[in-house]
Amino acid sequence: MQPQDSSSGTLIAGVRLPVVTAAESNMPAEKRVSGGLEDQWGRVATDLRISLTDRCNLRCQYCMPAEGLDWLPNDRVLSADEIVRMARIGIEQLGVEEIRFTGGEPLLRKELPQILAGVHRAHPEIPLSITTNGLGLEKKADELVAAGLTRINVSLDTICPETFAELTRRDRLEGVLKGVQYAAQAGLRPVKINAVLMPGINDHQAPDLLSWALSNDFQLRFIEQMPLDADHRWSREQTITAAEIRELLSERYTLRPYPGPRGSAPAALWEVYPHGADDNHMKTHEALGTVGIIASVTEPFCSTCTRTRLTADGKVRSCLFSQTETDLMSILRSDASDEEIAAAWREAMWSKPAAHGKNGAGFDTHDFVQPSRSMSAIGG
Repeated sequence: MQPQDSSSGTLIAGVRLPVVTAAESNMPAEKRVSGGLEDQWGRVATDLRISLTDRCNLRCQYCMPAEGLDWLPNDRVLSADEIVRMARIGIEQLGVEEIRFTGGEPLLRKELPQILAGVHRAHPEIPLSITTNGLGLEKKADELVAAGLTRINVSLDTICPETFAELTRRDRLEGVLKGVQYAAQAGLRPVKINAVLMPGINDHQAPDLLSWALSNDFQLRFIEQMPLDADHRWSREQTITAAEIRELLSERYTLRPYPGPRGSAPAALWEVYPHGADDNHMKTHEALGTVGIIASVTEPFCSTCTRTRLTADGKVRSCLFSQTETDLMSILRSDASDEEIAAAWREAMWSKPAAHGKNGAGFDTHDFVQPSRSMSAIGG
């Protein structure tokens, strides 16, 4: 059964999809029924992010309000079996090469080991990772490794207990650090640490966080704060930029661009040397490690993006900042075949914009409109 175009949407397995953009109707018919997740600009998505829940046990200022959000009801969240099926379709029909499970907080999803094991048994060659805040990880890491988890990304913006409590509105830093250390010992390496700097709160702590990461052989990635907070208080002027992050780190270290290819990685890597190191030192001594900076706002990397996202309620988002989504849950629950689901997924990704913002204009224009969903509701 092939998709049918109409002025009001695309009909697949009896379910009418919303029209995402005008580009959707221009998708070549042959691309709807075969091939990978190619978009109209020639990019191919091979990195799948699946959100397992919109719930979280922290309340980070740049993500959600102190009182939390209205969580999705259980019947509107993909089941464990549905998630495994979507992962399988992505791998077998659409060329997905790696999967990261996100949230919210994926450790809150009790079926996480079951989901990991279901995907891993069918496709042990596919790397499986999670993005987590680390709470409770020391109790679950062994089971997750046994189920097929290969590595973790941990969201951690500070190693100062007082600052952590201010940023997350929870006094839980000790539990996070225990979880990270235990996960590393359990073999979940490389451990990547994701940090967001907030002006006047933790920006001055950037060198301390890097020092801690280097001493533990963790891979630190600073992320520019993005317009994905539920309170919609983000402003371009309050964003700690990549250039400012490098300047903050240079107070204690010397940074040199990493010589290897970046590829489709969101982080630009920098080799880290002692403060004051000159060219001769950098030629004769190994770097202390690396640090990455993900500059989605000021140094976007849209042209090399290879990501496709599936929200906890089964919506495909071609971009973090999309204003539209394509509902795959309805198709999934309508007895559609794998081929029909794959066709809808391809069509959703075909309309991916060239870059962030209206008509690809980025964040620096008055036309930019922040997505209605916050990061916790989308999945990182």
